[in-house]
Amino acid sequence: MNTKRSIHCRWTLLAIAVLLVLGGCGNGSGGTAPTGEPSQPSSASPSQAGTETPVPPEISPAPSDPASPSPTPSPSSSPTGIDDPIADQVKRLTLSEKIGQMLIAGIDGKTLDAEGRSMIADSHVGGIILYSRNVGTLKSTVSLINSLKKANRDYSIPLFMSVDQEGGKVSRLPDSYEDIPANEVVGAAKEDRLAGEMGRLLARELLSAGFNLDFAPVLDVNSNPDNPVIGSRSFGSSPTLVAYFGTAELKGLREGGVIPVAKHFPGHGDTSVDSHLDLPVVDKTAEELAKLEWIPFEKAIENGVEAIMVAHILYPKLDPDKPASLSGELVGHWLRDKMGYDGVVMTDDLTMGAIAKNYTLKEAAVEAVEAGCDVLLVAHGYDKMKTVRDSLLQAVESGKLDESRIDESVYRILRLKSEYALKDEDTAVPDLAELNSDIKAWRSSLQG
Repeated sequence: MNTKRSIHCRWTLLAIAVLLVLGGCGNGSGGTAPTGEPSQPSSASPSQAGTETPVPPEISPAPSDPASPSPTPSPSSSPTGIDDPIADQVKRLTLSEKIGQMLIAGIDGKTLDAEGRSMIADSHVGGIILYSRNVGTLKSTVSLINSLKKANRDYSIPLFMSVDQEGGKVSRLPDSYEDIPANEVVGAAKEDRLAGEMGRLLARELLSAGFNLDFAPVLDVNSNPDNPVIGSRSFGSSPTLVAYFGTAELKGLREGGVIPVAKHFPGHGDTSVDSHLDLPVVDKTAEELAKLEWIPFEKAIENGVEAIMVAHILYPKLDPDKPASLSGELVGHWLRDKMGYDGVVMTDDLTMGAIAKNYTLKEAAVEAVEAGCDVLLVAHGYDKMKTVRDSLLQAVESGKLDESRIDESVYRILRLKSEYALKDEDTAVPDLAELNSDIKAWRSSLQG
């Protein structure tokens, strides 16, 4: 690996080995992640030259903050002879529990119903995603999140409490929060320190309501004017600008204590079809993607991005049969092997039109895991979540999926939850006066 976290992991393992020799007991930390400077780009990276493109004079380079937490992936399996509490935790889980951890599911309505409660208490889903349909007043939203956490409180593994809070048109929080503008507006300001502040403000918003994971930043390059789904959600049409601003935002989220999820690998910026409705096709080679779409993702990987969401887009010149989210070529070969990424890989919602119109949910779930995805997002319908869970159980029991493949994903998931010290604790209804004042001041600076 070439992220700064890999250095920490090697030192941690060495320290544990020394403690064992001295009669001590190695034990992984459950706190926030270590600090450090970004490492150099991977020599195995398919577009190393692209990631080193000089920053245009009007864009200030993303500052390195040695005081900021920066969780990075550690090995998926522990070396022989060295205690690994996360590996031990994986071994203690049943197959059903492990598969539950690989699911982030949606719920219906603004209160927790019996099906949602069962999804948490019985299926042990790893996380919940809330949408606008779930969000009411500030008080009711905090109450809903508290009830979700309470339903999981007797279980040993806390929930990912997730949401799409990007700013602009993709904002899910109650109206009590001041608006954060779209990435396009931030990118136009040409100062990536403002994107870093945006990340910190987003984190403050989310933590105040009880969330701990944000499906942001958007790292798509807005290269197609006919794109119906990205547009203003992108920082701009320059891959270098998107790389620096997106990385600044993810660092801000991380510094604020919220898990960032970079999206939508391999890149959704050059599509003319909305994947919520149907399957987009991008007829580019790996070399072409490396010169544009992959530059922001490689920059994020260099800076230890915790999780990456993969899009439902077909790239026929790389894999003519499967969209990226189900493709071992895109996820396993390019993202994992070539780019050296060992963080958590998440699918976009498997109930979207791009999948639903072309695959059964059962086959999509199994193929996504075969491809190398760790978390499957099933945002709509308790029955659909159950279909995905049962499909994975049957695939392992029949031998189609090896349980060791499941263990790899669960290790990454539990490692990330441990690094951020997630807890299913109640959140008090916040006073937003200071936060909203800071958002207003930051918005003013975008225009200055």
